[in-house]
Amino acid sequence: MGTIVVAAVTALIVGGVAGLGGYLVGRSIDSTTALPDSIVELPQVSEVINQESSSIADIAEAVLPSVVSILIEAGDESGSGSGFIVQSDGYILTNNHVAAPAANGGELTVVFDNGDEATAKIVGRNTSYDLAVLKVAKKGLPTAVLGDSDQVKVGELVIAIGAPLGLNGTVTSGIISSLNRPVTAGRGGDLAFINAVQTDAAINPGNSGGPLLDGAGRVIGVNSAIATLAGALNAEAGSIGLGFAIPINSAKRIAEEIIATGESSTPIIGVILTRAFSGEGAEVSELTSGGPAEAAGIRVGDVITELNGRQVANSTELVVGIRSYDPGESVEVAITRNGQPLNVTLVLGSSTDIG
Repeated sequence: MGTIVVAAVTALIVGGVAGLGGYLVGRSIDSTTALPDSIVELPQVSEVINQESSSIADIAEAVLPSVVSILIEAGDESGSGSGFIVQSDGYILTNNHVAAPAANGGELTVVFDNGDEATAKIVGRNTSYDLAVLKVAKKGLPTAVLGDSDQVKVGELVIAIGAPLGLNGTVTSGIISSLNRPVTAGRGGDLAFINAVQTDAAINPGNSGGPLLDGAGRVIGVNSAIATLAGALNAEAGSIGLGFAIPINSAKRIAEEIIATGESSTPIIGVILTRAFSGEGAEVSELTSGGPAEAAGIRVGDVITELNGRQVANSTELVVGIRSYDPGESVEVAITRNGQPLNVTLVLGSSTDIG
């Protein structure tokens, strides 16, 4: 499957359009992969649920109070996005491309389901995952229940809540259309790589950062991007039934790290890949000295063809595959060297992403 070219779905005047870069898979190495002691784990429910246990109306009524609209004012840019409350003392998870325009002097206003408003500050951002955490000076807020994105299956009911085109509290529904879809979204230095949950639930500009829910009303993804027709890439486009969300299992780790420290880590293997390589897989053109790939015995010229049994069709698919794991995890990598297949085990390193 080819990498999907998508557009970010914040309703900004200047919209982000996807690119096909991303051949750097970790130049800097941080050997410290253990999480700080100050991290408090966000509650998560992993039990398999009966898909008919709740109606969409019941789920919407229960979850809407934890979903917010985010108004962005940054110089000549203005727009809206979405988010959801992950801690009752005011922490909100959203997309980086929602928060980024206000990172250098802009203003973010959070609008709650009951109409109340509060100014938000950016706690931290991770451009690699397209995630950000905001903080408002409120306590006792209703929080969204996090599910387990590893448990979801293609065909299951999903519900998206957000503020498309500034229409607060909009609820749409559909199914999970595919899993582990390699997606790139954004542009320039803010290019994000998503091992995405694909859905046909209607997602439109302004839905970015809002929750994708399972049939029990638990968050299983952060709505982040939509596919657009080729002719519409330079303009805002609406839903064509191809929406993409960041799996909550990845987003949960990033959010926990940002809440605790203001920054977060991105897993890396310490290689640079050949941009012009046209074969199947991802060819290594450079190794980071002391990095995980070098330590595992990978060499310049090797072609990476599988990651933990997942076939790697191209460089971008390798990047999104790596980012579906955590720093410090061991992964099995299949490579081809001079036409001969080899398998190596490496421990993922990390780089710090501070937004």
